Amino acid sequence: MTAGGTGRMVEEPKSAADYLQATREVSFDELLEANQSDATACPLPSQADSVKTARDVTRSTLRDWGLAELSDDAALVVSELVTNAVRYALCPPGQPEITPITLVLLRLSPHVLLAVMDPSNEVPTPKEPDFVSENGRGLYIVETYSQGWGWDYLNCGGKAVWALFSAHR
Repeated sequence: MTAGGTGRMVEEPKSAADYLQATREVSFDELLEANQSDATACPLPSQADSVKTARDVTRSTLRDWGLAELSDDAALVVSELVTNAVRYALCPPGQPEITPITLVLLRLSPHVLLAVMDPSNEVPTPKEPDFVSENGRGLYIVETYSQGWGWDYLNCGGKAVWALFSAHR
């Protein structure tokens, strides 16, 4: 994915690192446009109850793909990504909010890629986790429960923040 940045990229297992390296050669937009038979997209309004909807869609999709064992970790990560999008991803000034938050799940065997697209160009910035505070731990949780995460600008504006999971544990 040529534009954008990346979060932590774990070398283990090796297959995930190889996959992440390979995906850096195409943009996130190109990945979304590829003919994916195992893909789900769910537009979400920028409101708090979208977090529950995103968790439900994630669990249902993974169950349909025969990957129910990923549901708990993936639902937790999706909760954090959607919460961040609702809380921080405001539309750029001067533009009406026409671009919703969108949850995307792609099965790219042997991996599952979860992404939350939003209209903001703000770079996701991990904070030092404060385990007493009720907020500020989102990207730490994403980093802890996924094999790797990152973000990319989208050609149409905004960004996608994504997390990678191995479908074979």
